[in-house]
Amino acid sequence: MARIENYKYSIEEAFRECFYVVPDYQREYVWTDKEVQQLLDDIDDQIESGSDKEYFVGMILVSPGSHKNQFEVIDGQQRLTTFFLLLCAMRHRFKDSPQHFQLVNGLISTSYATKTGDIETSLKLEPRYENADELMNCLVAENDVPEKVSMTVQQSGIARFGSLDNLLNAYGTVYRYLLDNYEDEPKLKKLWGYLANNVVFIQISTDVSSALKIFETINERGVGLNPMDLLKNLLFTQVDQNDFTKLKNEWKKITAPLERAKEKPLRFLRYFLMANYKIRNKDQIVREDEIYDWFVEKDNAELCRYKEKPFEFVRKIIRNVESYLAFSSGQGNDGQTNVPMANLKRLCGGAFSLHYVLLLAVANFPKPLFDHFVEQLESFLFYYIFTKTPTRELERSFSMWADELRQIAELKDESEQKKQLNEFIEKRFQASMASKTAELMDALKRYTIRSMQQYRTRYLLAKLTQHVDMAYMGVKTAGSLDDYMALEIEHILPNTPEAELRQSFSAANPEANYDEYKNRLGNFTLLEKPINIVAGNDFFEDKKPEYKKCKHYLTTSIVELSTVGKNSSINRINESLKSFTDWSASTIDERQAMLAELVKDVWKTSLVEA
Repeated sequence: MARIENYKYSIEEAFRECFYVVPDYQREYVWTDKEVQQLLDDIDDQIESGSDKEYFVGMILVSPGSHKNQFEVIDGQQRLTTFFLLLCAMRHRFKDSPQHFQLVNGLISTSYATKTGDIETSLKLEPRYENADELMNCLVAENDVPEKVSMTVQQSGIARFGSLDNLLNAYGTVYRYLLDNYEDEPKLKKLWGYLANNVVFIQISTDVSSALKIFETINERGVGLNPMDLLKNLLFTQVDQNDFTKLKNEWKKITAPLERAKEKPLRFLRYFLMANYKIRNKDQIVREDEIYDWFVEKDNAELCRYKEKPFEFVRKIIRNVESYLAFSSGQGNDGQTNVPMANLKRLCGGAFSLHYVLLLAVANFPKPLFDHFVEQLESFLFYYIFTKTPTRELERSFSMWADELRQIAELKDESEQKKQLNEFIEKRFQASMASKTAELMDALKRYTIRSMQQYRTRYLLAKLTQHVDMAYMGVKTAGSLDDYMALEIEHILPNTPEAELRQSFSAANPEANYDEYKNRLGNFTLLEKPINIVAGNDFFEDKKPEYKKCKHYLTTSIVELSTVGKNSSINRINESLKSFTDWSASTIDERQAMLAELVKDVWKTSLVEA
């Protein structure tokens, strides 16, 4: 059985006797101003209370390092790092007090004898994750106010992002806290005396393997750590210590891309689970606070096989991260720009993300099937988003549907794969959309500029305009929406009318409220910017010649329908459109109803051709 030792240290004793190393496989520094401020406030409250009792700040879990009195920090590095930064700030404040300066300086860095008898100088806390050691050495060597330290770091070329910014920000927070609360030397000495004698923690020391298992046990309910950190630690308990660096490098391929893309790791991890594994609990979904519990449950551990093949499991997560980020940037499952995915991104924006569960489940579809599926998913989600259906109503369905889609993705027979996908589209998408049609039509007939975010209103008008242009020209395959999204939303009844126009509308439409009707869907169309500028706030009669100059038929048809031949594509789309001689409340209602009907032709499902 591994030997476990424990010591009670004050802050002064700990940094006098120990060298702490934060290994590169551990979580980086994540504390923000809030956590740093809270720690300092708690200590300040104890000082202000006049209590001479010890103030316990928790437990630190470590493993003996390669040198005497050196310890790898397994748990507690956020607190230790913050106390180290506090010592750095106090050292600078003690610059005019030689004795205190020397004492605190010895707690920040000191020399020691190696096993070979050589003398080395080292920081008393050394973070070894990416670039952090360079930044910390720079901070200690500079020994100055936060602004000058930041400038020196910038001039040195040390990359600053994520945890490195957190370290600099924490130093700034600590330094400013001392200035605000311990502005003179007597107060600063009082703080130092309290830190040196009263602020204590228990340090538990054992070998790495045992320390990781203890860490897992004390954090198994997520105390102080999120499920991403706990999963990382869980995986480290499955590999030999010689593979720690290898596993750390693989894990970075998960966290670094998510961090760069500013994506939430826990949201990704939740979607990863529902997309890749059958969720057997009552709700058949996994919430963020349930992720770690799900992983350690025996049946799920066997399902993931992270104990037998931890590296294979991590690589599976990496592949899903790559797909997730590609999809979130509008790319297809081949990593290339993709029209269906770009449209889906425009529809969902940043307000809806649950569809990644289904997209990750079909990531291995052949490209034609993947693109077709995305088009159907876009139509399905349009119905649910534009009826403002709560996301929770889709969570359970998406988790179960992902199980079905994974089975389809695993099929080797191409014809059988198409057949089963068609059955899925009919059973899941078409049936659901049919049940929502009446609700959608009602929502669209009442739709105003305030019904949805403006980017969704623009998307709605762009898709309608593109559809009519395609029908007008007899084009079957939709291209990019980029040009349509660049058009301006025109209020046919002006948004900022002259008094004369408002009075004229009110007189002709005594039952209608101008401000309500100017914001209705039926009053919107898309125009090129130069035409929109010329059209301005004029009466409808004066705008009509400008609308005729627009190259998009949904807008020109407001004024006049073109007729070509007997059964041309133009005549066929005319059956779904209307032109108007005047612009009143009733014509806006009429056009709104027309656009609502047109929606059913745009957002619809189709089956894969066998």
